[in-house]
Amino acid sequence: MSGSERRLTDEDRVLWSLVARTAAPLKGKQAVEIPDVVLDPEKTPPRPAPTPTPARQDPAKPKHALHPLDRPTLEKLSAGRVPIEGRVDLHGLTQDQAYSLLYSFLQRASASGARYVLVITGKGSSSGGDGVLRRAVPAWLSTPAFRPLVSSHSHAARHHGGSGALYVRLRRHG
Repeated sequence: MSGSERRLTDEDRVLWSLVARTAAPLKGKQAVEIPDVVLDPEKTPPRPAPTPTPARQDPAKPKHALHPLDRPTLEKLSAGRVPIEGRVDLHGLTQDQAYSLLYSFLQRASASGARYVLVITGKGSSSGGDGVLRRAVPAWLSTPAFRPLVSSHSHAARHHGGSGALYVRLRRHG
């Protein structure tokens, strides 16, 4: 290839390996063994252990909770008057894969100066329960690892995925 050759990112490799595992070989052809792709654990902070109940906050410590996006911003995002500068789809990933992919995606988006991104978690199983990622991703966004990147988040408009997606506002870095 010429100088426009593009290198695959770790995110691309993870997504490709997930898609490639679902493909069936053509009739008369042998399946190719696809190795597991593991993201560099040194670049991704460890995923926090799930907490069944929210921990009580010490009143002496300042609260660093994220707040939902304000209504005018939500309306502008929904109407397309504020651009969504990136999107990541976490469908079909394990929690560890989703955490690593989300963290690397938000780091790259923040470094590139993006302000608003869309994170698609999916709505969960068809058996009526909430999806694991649908519950976990908002909790992850509130953890110390994500606080330097994320300013706020809210559920997306219906045409952007509704309750199965989140608008995320990234912090400005000056």
